[in-house]
Amino acid sequence: MISETSPADVRLDWIARREVALIDLREEDPFAKDHPLFAAQLPLSRLELEILDRVPRRATKIVLYDNDEGLVPKAAERLRALGYTQVSALAGGLAGWRQAGLELFQDVNSASKAFGELVESRRHTPSVPAPDAKALIEQEQNLVVLDARRFEEYNTMSIPRGVSVPGAELVLRAREIAPDPSTTIIVNCAGRTRSIIGAQSLINAGLPNKVFALRNGTIGWTLAGQTLEHGRQDRFPEVSEGRAGEALKAAQAVSYRAGVKVIDVRGLEILGRDAARTLYRFDVRPPEDYASGHIPGFRSAPGGQLVQETDVFAPVRGARIVLADDRGVRAHMSASWLAQMGWGVYVLDGGFDGELAKGPWRAAAPALPDTPTLTAAELHARLGEVTVIDLAPSPAYRRGHIPGAWFAIRSRLEAALTQLPQDRELVLTSPDGALARLAADDLGALTGRTPAVLEGGTAAWIVGRLPLEDGFTQAASAPEDVYRRPYEGTDNAAEAMQAYLDWEFGLVDQLARDGAHGFYVI
Repeated sequence: MISETSPADVRLDWIARREVALIDLREEDPFAKDHPLFAAQLPLSRLELEILDRVPRRATKIVLYDNDEGLVPKAAERLRALGYTQVSALAGGLAGWRQAGLELFQDVNSASKAFGELVESRRHTPSVPAPDAKALIEQEQNLVVLDARRFEEYNTMSIPRGVSVPGAELVLRAREIAPDPSTTIIVNCAGRTRSIIGAQSLINAGLPNKVFALRNGTIGWTLAGQTLEHGRQDRFPEVSEGRAGEALKAAQAVSYRAGVKVIDVRGLEILGRDAARTLYRFDVRPPEDYASGHIPGFRSAPGGQLVQETDVFAPVRGARIVLADDRGVRAHMSASWLAQMGWGVYVLDGGFDGELAKGPWRAAAPALPDTPTLTAAELHARLGEVTVIDLAPSPAYRRGHIPGAWFAIRSRLEAALTQLPQDRELVLTSPDGALARLAADDLGALTGRTPAVLEGGTAAWIVGRLPLEDGFTQAASAPEDVYRRPYEGTDNAAEAMQAYLDWEFGLVDQLARDGAHGFYVI
């Protein structure tokens, strides 16, 4: 029997800054419709693959909930098997939170987005509407457009003259890109948050230029009937030591005002020995810098995305966070925002002069069960004789899957079986095979037969240059694993984009009604 934690107690933990991880076990699309402010979406289907990094301390207080789908008992059992010792259920689940009269938020990364709206309302961050921005871009030569999103988002769609400068890079690079104080700077993202935070970062850091956020980002640009560009490759330039030094002094002053503390390597070691507290270690540099050499034990979390997706990187509200950056600027600016969002955050001074680890960040992996396997060649020879179940995220399945494979969500396998041919052997696959191996036990318990798993997953199939099929061709589960974001992609309905903006405009009032956030703005 799993114990219960009341919604009031979770809210009190937030207010008192006691550690708690409120975990929503549903898939992303239903999560985006309704959830508490600091809830972290960690679906039952991927629980074992993500929990070790997202909740690294096994004694953390974890509160699980769903919306009456029966996911909590399975999740609690899996967490206990992994060594988590303080696992409870939210009393009444999502309905219990609603019945307690507490606020429910929509979309994803809602805490960060609500904070961004609070920043704009308190600091009156200058912004320029899309038609005026278009006129400036066309008529004013002494102007630069800095796109604060990830490069992949910028490359998909951008406004004219945009240069990719992901959020944490802005204060470090802006003086190099716009050395003339008379140059106007427009900061944009797809919606509002990263435009606001990016522009306000430059203002907080004392840049002498006129700085504006593009009001409502590329959504506002599109709703104004203006054309976006696609496939741009313009990235931020290298920065001179002199300008990097200026940026560091400015960033340190901002983080000091926000109450950020600086620790050295010895201090980090002492914090890390505190078994009663969760300590997240994040390297806020670009992924390519991280891969070239990083402090062991630090996860890659580029600073702009860390501030935007704090619930993804750090689901344990009340935990400590240490940021590392060999230039210092990105860590201090990211820390300044996290501190204002109520986190206990530190900047690491040093650490890069020791032995560094190489390569991209890789998630901590749980022990995987032994399962019967088929090689890609063996499976290819048997296509038509077996039923392949693909547990990839639905966008990956759409891009390319084994011909004839059925899309399914792991937590929906029991229902998925009713859609599948009943007279064939089952074979599971997933992008690298790990999720398929975890799901093999689930499927065996449901059918009484142990399925085979594609060795190396669909990646091995691709390496073998075997044929792929695209599109959402055969679905045994609805694609609710991914929420369709109105601010990503190029084919969103105008009504959905406007509804998203209307929701963002209401977040400041919703924060006031919620009353548990603990945000402040310097």
